[in-house]
Amino acid sequence: MKKLIIITALAFLLITIGKAQRPWQQINNIDSKSLATHFMTPPPEYGLILWWGWDGPVTEEVIKRDLDKIKSFGFHQVMIEAGYGMTAPYLSTGWFELIKIAVEQARLRDMRVWVEDEGKYPSGFAGGKFSAERPDLKMQGLILEEKFEAPSGQKIERKLSPSTLSTIAINQDDNKIEYLKINNGMLEWTPPSGKWSILLVGSAFKTSQTRNVNNPTRGKDTSASLFDYLNPEATKQFLAWTHEQYKKYVGAEFGKTFMGIMGDEPDFAYTPWTPKMLSEFKTRKGYDIQPYLASFFVKNLSEEARRAKADYWDVWSSLFSENFFTVQADWCAQNKIEYIVHLNHEEKGPELVKSEGDYFKNMRHVGIPGVDAIWSQIWMDHEADYPKLASSAAHNFGRPRAFTESFAAYTYHPTVPQAKWVIDYQLVRGINMVQIMFMASSAHSIKTDTTKVNTPAAKPIISTPGIPSFFMSDTFPPVASYVNRAAYLLSQGKPAAQIALYFPTSSMWLGDNASNESNLAIVQKLLEMQRDFDFIDEQALSSLLINKEGRLTNLSGQAYSTVILPSITTISQKTLETLKAFSASGGKVIFLGKTPSIITEKTFLNAKESGDLAWALHEPSGQITPQVIKALPLPDVTIEPACPSLKYLHRKMTDGTLYFFFNESDKKQVRNTNLTEKGEPQIWDAFTGKIESIQSSSSKDGHVSLSLSFEPYETKFIFVHSN
Repeated sequence: MKKLIIITALAFLLITIGKAQRPWQQINNIDSKSLATHFMTPPPEYGLILWWGWDGPVTEEVIKRDLDKIKSFGFHQVMIEAGYGMTAPYLSTGWFELIKIAVEQARLRDMRVWVEDEGKYPSGFAGGKFSAERPDLKMQGLILEEKFEAPSGQKIERKLSPSTLSTIAINQDDNKIEYLKINNGMLEWTPPSGKWSILLVGSAFKTSQTRNVNNPTRGKDTSASLFDYLNPEATKQFLAWTHEQYKKYVGAEFGKTFMGIMGDEPDFAYTPWTPKMLSEFKTRKGYDIQPYLASFFVKNLSEEARRAKADYWDVWSSLFSENFFTVQADWCAQNKIEYIVHLNHEEKGPELVKSEGDYFKNMRHVGIPGVDAIWSQIWMDHEADYPKLASSAAHNFGRPRAFTESFAAYTYHPTVPQAKWVIDYQLVRGINMVQIMFMASSAHSIKTDTTKVNTPAAKPIISTPGIPSFFMSDTFPPVASYVNRAAYLLSQGKPAAQIALYFPTSSMWLGDNASNESNLAIVQKLLEMQRDFDFIDEQALSSLLINKEGRLTNLSGQAYSTVILPSITTISQKTLETLKAFSASGGKVIFLGKTPSIITEKTFLNAKESGDLAWALHEPSGQITPQVIKALPLPDVTIEPACPSLKYLHRKMTDGTLYFFFNESDKKQVRNTNLTEKGEPQIWDAFTGKIESIQSSSSKDGHVSLSLSFEPYETKFIFVHSN
């Protein structure tokens, strides 16, 4: 088993290395001298990205004007999105000709170009081409076709629709479910004593709503269907209409000035279906899911139905990963560009797994995992630690960059300091690639004082006329330079967190939302204690992380010495075996709260009961008690006195360690800060690009000890050169 895991992980690493196209998209072992070379003026690939909406008659003159103005604000990259009222319709020859012009003009300005993969959002309807040209590849879902009462004792004989897949009867007196057989398209059944309802469930073409730039109503509706995300042929058709055309028109700048393509919130608003689902399920799980499908529409599931539904979620999430995300990621890697994507509901665990299946499965092959920050998801009045999802995926899968799309349709209209706070909040949680999506429409010109938008409900632009955009303020360019340098620094070297926190996807598939609450509480406490961590998932533990002498090493070369598991219902036998071997070799495994009662091998349906977990530490209260703290690795940062609002992360270089500190509070903080490193500390000022020595003292064992003062919302970069 150990050899198999090592071989699998090494194979994955070789694939990863093959996919990385440029130095900025590779995990590097850089030294401080090399790091300092580009600190003042980082390469444009690390720069802020501005969402560039093309509303109205975009011309070469407009493109030149906009790029000049955008660069003057401090941006070195743009993300192009199709807008309303363009003279060249989205995905027309004229559209691709304009993209070619934009890439050439960006090249002349040493800027970089990204393109959203859709004409508005979410990804996957190709501006309406699937509905118009390939309706056979449109998205499908399970639907409740009919529900009717069935009096006891009265035989039912009914010819069913060819689309009907599954039927059940529910006794309303005790919620008992009877799985009914369909024979040659007929339902024949005599209800026994009780008050029975019969549900008929089938499949149908069914799509989430899309906002389509080619929709004459400019509304959000179902007129432009998404494609079947679970069907690789549909994904290939999408690539032929979009990615292949960009490659054709951009030519030699593909993978140079033209950096890559971004996906936006692909998800399911219902239970997904694809024509090959039954055969795929049988192959992967070994039993027939068809009788259980109708039970998915019952509010109070039986234990049997609950487990079958979890198996279904496991299968469709794998198909989503393999046939949508991986197909696109492979194409991009083969064509020397990068694939960025963020999902939907990242800040709400149960909704995330309901609509996306499995975040980490989806991101496993994506070049740049991402999140977004819209509405009021991240603000000063609440915790929102979900950016850790993207950075953890990047760390585990050997990706140096983690992406945020921020400020679209923001509930608050932030000032420059507030906008910087939102960005820093994500940087300290591992994000290191920032796109600002607070943008006026291109053809209406970029104003220096206000944005005036005449297109209603457009996601990437401000819909209220007269609201100032923070990046148009005279005070923003210095902040842009700061973010450019910060993103550069935080993309170098290797991540250094030693704690891994298990993300309870499969427990949430089983309806255990308490596992998410437990997870969130642990996340908040760890960050407040300055104990950095990454999320890990089932697949990482069972097939990716390499165990050596009590440390689990990921594809970034980062090693975890402790694994924490929140209160969970289920875990796989393979993962338990990995954790047990890790514990036996000197690693620490800590269960906080409820331990798993369902241990899966191939299926949830036939899972066994929990076994002996005596080899791990168990804290039934779910709290990080003194005993738990004692089992954690020694902290690399100690703050005296304690300061929950002071957050940090760190990255290791070949000759030292970089620490990033952020005072999230509106109060000044002065703290003694003890670091595990021994050596010469420096302040790297991301606002000025200057590097200066900082006065320090040594602790009894020679470690660096600093007295640091943080103004409200201030950040500091500390580099400690190793002795």
